[in-house]
This record gives sequence, structure tokens and C-alpha cells, in this order.
Amino acid sequence: METHGTISPETREAAEDAFDRVGPTAQVVVRETAKAMDFGRDEYRERVTGDVVETVRNALFAESLSVTVGSRTEFDDWCESHPDYDVVELGNPDVERVAWHPIPFADTVVATTFQNERDAAISTLRRNAFGRVYRDTILDGDESDASGHEAVGDGDGGDVGGDDR
Repeated sequence: METHGTISPETREAAEDAFDRVGPTAQVVVRETAKAMDFGRDEYRERVTGDVVETVRNALFAESLSVTVGSRTEFDDWCESHPDYDVVELGNPDVERVAWHPIPFADTVVATTFQNERDAAISTLRRNAFGRVYRDTILDGDESDASGHEAVGDGDGGDVGGDDR
């Protein structure tokens, strides 16, 4: 088994804290990207909205989630040792490899199966964990995003600046 990523909150409060910590980074990433694209002040004000910063913050948080990668047997063993967790499994149950992210405060583990494309599976898993659990948990009651604008999420279950493929 191997683990990728750094964010694995045990509580809702820890998830909210981790999400808050990526807010300033999201602002810097957006500002520096706009600068590299030679946005003038007017274009920056027009195009860099709270939704843009929020999307970057969501993606930074999601792509930092801790993911365990292992065999089907290792995942099944993990599930057996955590019987109280609801399992959300994406993909084909007959393939050899599984990537998973447990969310203790939600008593849920989100997993995706894969045969060869580990990095794609990890990214898909992270977007789905964010969209299915963290988005509502973190943004519930959060009146503003990293830029001070009203927080907006589409709530579709997985899109964090990309599709789920």
C-alpha cells in the first residue's frame, strides 16, 4: 500500500481548518496566473471573480486529500476493519487496484478502482470525495470564499475544475 496527499481530517472542524488554510494559496495562484497571462487591472477585476478563486481553492483542497492505494484485498481488509463506514465505490469491482479516502466524521470511505491509470484514479477519487462529502460539509454555513465573495458550489458531486473522467 502507498499513501499520497496530506489532508486527512478526522473531524468536520479539521476539514474546515484545512480548507481555510488553502484559501490564501488559492488567491496567490489566481493572482500569479492572471499576472502571467498579462491581465491588466480592468481585465483582472472583470474576470477574476469570487467563483474563480473558489474553484481554485476547491481544487487545491481536493488534490491534497490523502489517498491510500492498494490491492482489492487490502481495500476489502480495510473495509472489514471499519464496518461502520458507508462505502462509496466507483468503477469496476473486478479490477485489481483500489484507491480510497476515508472520511471519519462522515463514516464514509470513497473509493475508485483502476487497473493501470493510478494518477487518474487518484484525481477522480479526490474530486468525488470533495463533491460528495466535503463540499457540503465545508461550505455549509460558510458565507464567503477565500476572496471574501459569496461562496458558490454547483453541488454536482464531483466537478472541481474538471470532469470526472
